[in-house]
Amino acid sequence: MHAFGVTATYTSSNQNVTLTGLGGSNGIGQSSVEWGTCAFDGTKTNCTVTAPYTGVGGGGTISIVLSYTGNGTTPFLANSTAPGANTVTFALAPGNSGTITVSLQESTGQTVTFLTDDFVFYYATATCTGVSAGDCSVGTVGLTPNATITGPVYGTFDQTPNILAAINASSYGGVAAIAPATWMEIYGTNLANVTSQVWSGADFNGNNGPTVLGATTVTVGGVSAFVEYVSPGQVNVQVPSSVATGTQPVVVSTPGGASAAYTVTVNTVEPGMLAPGSFKVAAGQYVAALFPDFSTFAMPPGTVSGVASQRAKPGDTLIIYGIGFGTVSPDIPAGVLETQVNSLTSSFQILFGGVPATVKYDGLAGSYMGLYQFNVVVPNVPAGDAVPVTFTVNGVAGTQTLITSIASN
Repeated sequence: MHAFGVTATYTSSNQNVTLTGLGGSNGIGQSSVEWGTCAFDGTKTNCTVTAPYTGVGGGGTISIVLSYTGNGTTPFLANSTAPGANTVTFALAPGNSGTITVSLQESTGQTVTFLTDDFVFYYATATCTGVSAGDCSVGTVGLTPNATITGPVYGTFDQTPNILAAINASSYGGVAAIAPATWMEIYGTNLANVTSQVWSGADFNGNNGPTVLGATTVTVGGVSAFVEYVSPGQVNVQVPSSVATGTQPVVVSTPGGASAAYTVTVNTVEPGMLAPGSFKVAAGQYVAALFPDFSTFAMPPGTVSGVASQRAKPGDTLIIYGIGFGTVSPDIPAGVLETQVNSLTSSFQILFGGVPATVKYDGLAGSYMGLYQFNVVVPNVPAGDAVPVTFTVNGVAGTQTLITSIASN
């Protein structure tokens, strides 16, 4: 493919684009959109604007297609980017779905397609109704209900990925630092060329996970990461085991190019225990501690709607998951599904209410990648619904503030 981080500039379109004002506030207008030439294919309506373009692969024709289910009124809305601005961003009316696809048909015969809403258009020559002749602009029309602006458009298109944040997986603490073989979430724009995709068995090579998914790849410190999920706004990866500690660059690449490097700090370990946001209630953040039935969590009954829970008792075994706890023996590198019994090489301790628990297992969980499992026995501690759960790795305390629920014995 030829479109690698280069802006395509397109000249006046071959179809008109009409915006009809809906009103707005603070100078930001909103309009409904009639986009180019529309055709219903029996399932979706596809509205297309085409224009000559230059700047990528020798130039050719750009096609911008707005697609939505059914053959009713378009659900796409255009919002002016600033008071009086002549450029817009797209949105969908609440309760609707749709996509914007940009295709570059290069003069060489190559076609590169992007799923995006990241392009800019201006009117070449426009005709307005409902406003005075001197106010024929996107911004003014958007602020004036039932006013219209119509005509051919021109503009630019750039699908280069852009990283805005990279964190340790959010359900495991979400801190800014990462560790080798841990799980990382990357946020930004243009990070994928598909609506969303999660890896499946077809993406694996035996027990080895994919380093490319939906045409998106990620490197950390120059080493390929293992890609589990992609969407335009978020990518989830397992960090490679061989990445060096210290400050390292993260780069996301797609058919639209390679992002600028985003800097992260890599520590030897960056441990976090599973504690999803839905388990955070008035009492505090509950750790996701499972009973051996793998369906009931150690929380007061009814804490989280739809989640089976009960208080743990001293002597009960609980199963807790984590990421970022470091190497295991025998060694199982990132990108490989765990298929053998193993144990942490670092010293690990977990405490309930400050009392150490007996750890029956600490290692990677079977049939997963980079997911640690801790089987622990609840010590004899006073009952309570906000008993602190803390842990150490090599004597260093974890940073999460977690609780669990313990009944009297």
